[in-house]
Amino acid sequence: MRLNGWLITLAGAAVTSSIAVAQQPAAGIQDGQIIRTAAATVRVSAIRGFVYPWALAFLPNGDMLVTEQGRNTLRLVRNGVLDPTPITGLPQGITSTRRDTAGVDVAVHPRFAENRYLYVAYWKPSTSLGPGPAAGTDATARGANIRTAVLVRARYDGSPALTDVREIFTSISWTDGPSAARLVFGRDGKIYLAIGAPGFADERGATSWAQAPAEHGGKILRLNDDGTVPQDNPFVFALGIRNAIGLTIHPDTGELWETENGPQGGDEVNIIRAGKNYGWPVITYGRAYTNDPEGKNSGLPPPTVQPPTSAPGMEEPITFYKPSIAISGMTFYTGDKFPTWRGNLLVGGLVGMQLSRIVFNREGLEARREAMLLELRQRIRDVRQGPDGLIYMTTDMPDGAVLKLEPGPPAP
Repeated sequence: MRLNGWLITLAGAAVTSSIAVAQQPAAGIQDGQIIRTAAATVRVSAIRGFVYPWALAFLPNGDMLVTEQGRNTLRLVRNGVLDPTPITGLPQGITSTRRDTAGVDVAVHPRFAENRYLYVAYWKPSTSLGPGPAAGTDATARGANIRTAVLVRARYDGSPALTDVREIFTSISWTDGPSAARLVFGRDGKIYLAIGAPGFADERGATSWAQAPAEHGGKILRLNDDGTVPQDNPFVFALGIRNAIGLTIHPDTGELWETENGPQGGDEVNIIRAGKNYGWPVITYGRAYTNDPEGKNSGLPPPTVQPPTSAPGMEEPITFYKPSIAISGMTFYTGDKFPTWRGNLLVGGLVGMQLSRIVFNREGLEARREAMLLELRQRIRDVRQGPDGLIYMTTDMPDGAVLKLEPGPPAP
């Protein structure tokens, strides 16, 4: 069955055009703006000066690291102020990362105070085709678009430059289509690295990789902190992943949670467990992008037909979004600044331009959700809780910002 060959160029252009009209620049956010939600009053302020800020992470001293997508890419925020000098030392290829490969992620080692290690995941470009066969014609001309996910480890001592920069893991799955690469440390001290499945373009890579244990695409990998593979892994760790765009650890259970973009609907929130199959592209709550309107030649259902949402041996999401909000980063709220949010999952939306708050009942099932911050008209990319108990978010815009949410005055 031929599973690649999807066309999203026209759909993506339409979405981009509508966003350009509807959203306001980060510079248009009024510092101190008050927004009332169902369960809290929020004051919003912005740390400005970024170009497409993507991921953020906190150092033990409270400083914030922020990556910039498609630029030079690691920035430092101290006491709420952006350092004008970027942190240097990352590989040169990172500066040409395509925006549609979903970014440059950063994580801090749990024992950073001892070893000073930072980790950066991104899509490494190649000037050649990379290993393996390429589909289509004029493949050499397309070589510059071929990329694969890599994980870089470096030391950061607070100076403007990283040291001991090493590429400790390189995926074997090369593609010219958009895919994500995200990472998080688990409570076991292992790195969990998500690599999206290709298949959005005809040129290289296949959606079927998500079901192929030998490929890294469409998987969540479990690695040692030096990039090697733990001996107790069940193959890579989990498969059947379309495009994981957010990872976090549940504060009570220690389980790995994932947000995943769906096709034309069906954004997912999953609990990732060892050895499980999460179904893509066999099952989905979305509908396929395809240039075959009747589904005769592509092997995919027609775009007007809902594919199966369940199958034996495949995991369903704990919850999903349909229509899609272009789901992004997430965090569980555990702080005391917003007591009515405690235990809730906060999820960003790009096309949905929102912060979605999901409330779970005692059985761990979704009880309700709320779309918040719609007034800002911002594409929310990453969402993190700071050590101060406040919420910080990046906005996916050329004049993007890090937004800070703090409690506002009580409602009159």
